[in-house]
Amino acid sequence: MANTSHIAVVGSANIDLTTFNDRFPRAGETIFGESFDIGFGGKGANQAVAAKLCGAEVSMVARVGDDLFGPSTIENFKAQGISTEHVKIVKGVSSGVAPIFVDTASGQNRILVIPGANNCVLPADVDEAGPMLERADCIVLQFEIPLETVYYTIRFAHEHGIRCILNPAPGQSVDMAQIANLDYFVPNETEAEAVTGIAVGSVDDAKRCAGKLLEAGIQRVIITLGSMGSLLAGADGMVHVPAFEVNAVDTTGAGDAFIGSFSVFLGEGLEEQEAVRRANLYAGLSTTGVGTQKSFLDRAAFDAAWAERGG
Repeated sequence: MANTSHIAVVGSANIDLTTFNDRFPRAGETIFGESFDIGFGGKGANQAVAAKLCGAEVSMVARVGDDLFGPSTIENFKAQGISTEHVKIVKGVSSGVAPIFVDTASGQNRILVIPGANNCVLPADVDEAGPMLERADCIVLQFEIPLETVYYTIRFAHEHGIRCILNPAPGQSVDMAQIANLDYFVPNETEAEAVTGIAVGSVDDAKRCAGKLLEAGIQRVIITLGSMGSLLAGADGMVHVPAFEVNAVDTTGAGDAFIGSFSVFLGEGLEEQEAVRRANLYAGLSTTGVGTQKSFLDRAAFDAAWAERGG
C-alpha cells in the first residue's frame, strides 16, 4: 500500500430507519410489522467510511442533531477511526434521518429523507475547518448539504490547490459556473441526467452526457454506470472502464464505495484509469453484502481480491 493520503469529507450524516412488512397501514390503522433495522448512513458519512477502510486518514465536516442519533453518529465515526473534530451537534434540530419502508412482497421501497442538521452545514463551518482542510490531499462533496456550502467549498479547494471531488447526489439542477473549478465530477446515470437532461442508458449515452459536462467547463468527469462500469472523460478523450463481474445482492451504497475508494487510490499516486479500475472493483464487491457501510471491505480484504482479479 502506498503512502497514506488525507481525505476530508464535507457532507451528510444520516440514520437509516428501515421497516419491513408485506403491506403498509391505511390511514388511521395500526398494524404489526415483520422486522426493523437501524444503520448509519448519509452519502458523506458512507464515503468517509469507505475512504477510511481503504487506508486513508479521514476527517469529517458535518452537523448532527441534539437527539438520540447525534451522539451515536459521532461515536460511529470515532469507532471507524474518522476524525470528528469538525462534527458538531446543533441544538434544537433533528439529526438527518431516512425512514425506509420496504414492501417484502414486492421488494419495492419508499424512502423519506429528512435532512435535519445536514441543512446546517454552512460556509462558515468550512472556514472554521479551514486549517484542517488545507492539510487535506482531497476534499469530497455531495448534494445532501446546502448547495451554497458545496459551491463555497469548491472555491475554497481551488484557491488552496486541493483536489476536489463532487458526487452530485441526489441529482438536481446545478449552476455549472459554480462548479467549473472542480477536479472531478462523479455522477451516476440518473444524476448525470438530472444535471444535463440527457438520459443515460448506455456507454454511448454516457459519452454524449460527459461531452456536455466538459463543454460546460468541468475538467474531469467520471460517470458510474453500475454493471456497465464507468466512463472516464476529459479534454484528452474518453475511456470506458468495464465493471468486474460480481454476484450482487444489494447495490445500496455502491456509488459511495466508488467515490470513497477512488479518492484514496488517486491520493496514493495511482494513474487515473488504474484508480477507476480499482474503484470499480471496490464498489462491485460492496454489492455482494447487504447495507451500506457494513458492506464495505477493509483494505486487506480488497487487496486480496485485487490480487486475485485485478492483475
